[in-house]
Amino acid sequence: MGQNLAGVSEDLLDRLVIEARQDLQRRRYLLDSDRFEQAVAAYEPKDFVAALRRPQLAVIAEMKQRTPSMGVLAEDYRPADLAHAYTEGGAAAISVLTHMAGFGGRIDHVRAVRATTGLPILRKDFVTDPYEVAETRACGADAVLLIVAALDAGQLKELLAVAKSRGVAALVEVHDEAEAGAAVDAGARLIGVNHRDLRTFNVELGLTERLRKLVPKEIVLVAESGIHNTEDARRMREAGADAVLVGEVLMRSEDPAAKIRELVV
Repeated sequence: MGQNLAGVSEDLLDRLVIEARQDLQRRRYLLDSDRFEQAVAAYEPKDFVAALRRPQLAVIAEMKQRTPSMGVLAEDYRPADLAHAYTEGGAAAISVLTHMAGFGGRIDHVRAVRATTGLPILRKDFVTDPYEVAETRACGADAVLLIVAALDAGQLKELLAVAKSRGVAALVEVHDEAEAGAAVDAGARLIGVNHRDLRTFNVELGLTERLRKLVPKEIVLVAESGIHNTEDARRMREAGADAVLVGEVLMRSEDPAAKIRELVV
């Protein structure tokens, strides 16, 4: 866990993973296995990857109440209202944080968003267990985040296989060349390049430009973090990104729908 990371960043990543596992243990006992499998089967996932294949740049609009590095982003956090605005703004998909301790998220937030919009939903958390992949579908999401830095090669391949068997997409997040190679080797169909350095929290938009050449064209590439305006979005499009994942700027915007429209280039 935490490969190629050091110091406070590794401690943070490890802590977030541990917190996610602790919360998982609580949720695991809320439903018996039969009812859980019924909930999984009751939802038919949407094609998250296909939603990002557009003539113009696709926007994955993210919602989160707070972050470990930026603190509180929304005192009055209303996922359903945000989902309505994001849909009106033309987002291709919606990302919902479900990590409670670090981001103020809950699985119920995904359910609230699913009840509000027909757009595909990405469930974002620090996922390390096959149960969480199935849970992603059970709560009405269509894709799950898998972070290469939080998984070893065997775990990544296992979780990708579980995602395929459960009918949900997997956004495999990378931060450098080695992780991009690991994601490709594991068979990822959807790769996210996180521009935020986990050691310093600095943002380097040039990372997508560097890593795109390592990712085959048939793999959908998502640029994440640090995209704030039309110029940033256009730069990502020119670098070969198929989509951008945008959260902070939308959470701080008085008109997130209009902001999304600015980013569709």
